[in-house]
Amino acid sequence: MSADNTSTPGSGTPDTAAANTAAPNTAAPDRTPHSGTGGSGTGGGGPESSAAAGTGTGRLYGVGLGPGDPSLMTVRAVRVIAEADVIAYHSARHGRSIARSIAAEHLRPDHVEEPLVYPVTTGITDHPGGYQGAMDEFYTEAAARLAVHLDAGRTVAVLAEGDPLFYGSYMHMHKRLAHRYPTEVIPGVTSVSAAAARLGAPLVEGEEVLTILPGTLPEEELTARLASTDSVVVMKLGRTFPTVRRAIERSGRLPQARYVERATMSGERTGALAGIDPESVPYFSVAVLPSRVNHPQPAAEQGEVVVVGTGPAGPLWLTPETRGALGAADDLVGYTTYLARVPERAGQVRHGSDNKVEAERAEFALDLARRGRRVAVVSGGDPGVFAMATAVLEVAAQEGYRDVPVRVLPGVTAANAAAAKAGAPLGHDYAVLSLSDRLKPWEVVAGRLHAAAAADLVLALYNPGSRSRTWQVGKARELLLEHRAPDTPVVLGRDVGGPEESVRIVRLADLDPAEVDMRTILLVGSSQTRVVRRGGGEEIVWTPRRYPED
Repeated sequence: MSADNTSTPGSGTPDTAAANTAAPNTAAPDRTPHSGTGGSGTGGGGPESSAAAGTGTGRLYGVGLGPGDPSLMTVRAVRVIAEADVIAYHSARHGRSIARSIAAEHLRPDHVEEPLVYPVTTGITDHPGGYQGAMDEFYTEAAARLAVHLDAGRTVAVLAEGDPLFYGSYMHMHKRLAHRYPTEVIPGVTSVSAAAARLGAPLVEGEEVLTILPGTLPEEELTARLASTDSVVVMKLGRTFPTVRRAIERSGRLPQARYVERATMSGERTGALAGIDPESVPYFSVAVLPSRVNHPQPAAEQGEVVVVGTGPAGPLWLTPETRGALGAADDLVGYTTYLARVPERAGQVRHGSDNKVEAERAEFALDLARRGRRVAVVSGGDPGVFAMATAVLEVAAQEGYRDVPVRVLPGVTAANAAAAKAGAPLGHDYAVLSLSDRLKPWEVVAGRLHAAAAADLVLALYNPGSRSRTWQVGKARELLLEHRAPDTPVVLGRDVGGPEESVRIVRLADLDPAEVDMRTILLVGSSQTRVVRRGGGEEIVWTPRRYPED
């Protein structure tokens, strides 16, 4: 695969990919710079003067070579290499350098060559600083070697497979030298672009997002990121391949995953990732999940319903698991307002409806799944808290739907979102109640309020009021004042996470029902809940974790 995979040695050692190279030129490093690099003799497009005007120092170039095929080098890269005084390149301890092999036809016999040989490539070392210590020491020493040439006024071209600043080892030279010497980076074609070209598959289209991941990430992290984005390229395979494959499978995307090995190089191989033998995978390979636009995922063997929570507002509140479920769905079903929070994805069908048809919505979703569709039922907040999970499961319990798979994925619920904005009012025991009497008698609501207040629990009150329910908040305040002090703090969280977000702290006695609507949640403190005004004037509220023994 493109050798911008080789930047930082690690799992899947890059020295497994042999490159036939000529023996490095060992001309003395203190020789006179090549005449083609000095002053006006460079010609258009070549390196500028080795000795930068007024500095007496040479010029540093990070030269991107592209993914491996020498014909994919840029014209600018070829000119810089041909006219530089010093050619530096990284290699493993066997001495063969893929970077040098790509640029070989443009090297002159009188070039000074500086092989930068990694002391370690597998992470195993007896260096007192461990692997990272060995690599830091190596990069520092390599930069010092190049600085000798630059101080002598020579032009130094550091070769980099792929692009110099894309997982490239050149960047370690850049960080150590670019602030000291005139520097130019010559971009190159990356392995990502080469892999897509070899597959003949668009990476991203329209509003899709491309995510590039190193295969060295932990499996859980890989799975989460794979599930939550559109197109993906996973680099640094080799020894990491089994972990990467499991992560792709766990994210539900294995059928779409493609494999590319040594793109544009000798020994190139492409195919479905699911059929690749892990023992055959070299470091120079990538996994690709290409664009979904006009390339829908294969039909599911069995339909299912996944009930997901969007959190209290927009995309920032979606969990990676929820993003993955939404991305994998053929159909999205939900209240129109909640569907609007979900990013658009090509090929999906959206079925929006009114907020008061939960049972019908659930039945519709299950019918779609029974016909083999992957369906995501979209709910606000957490789907299991006064939301769509119960409605779906009630219908799914009926005889005709008991064989339809149903999963519920959690989301950030309004109580937790509002509490976090205010401080930590839910820091001790609390009760969650709905003030709506649409699905249960007010007598039940009042009885539960009395019981929870008498138990000195913090209360999270959902559905406190609406245009048709205007008296419940006032009545709840009266009931609570029978058990709570008038100065008990109450958090009013409205549209938390949204464009009209408002979080205020008031006294229970001052709670005004006119300031409460269906977009508001109330958090009523216990006898232990505290409010403090901090240095900046902001008020924070919290409930201590320790409760007094008396």
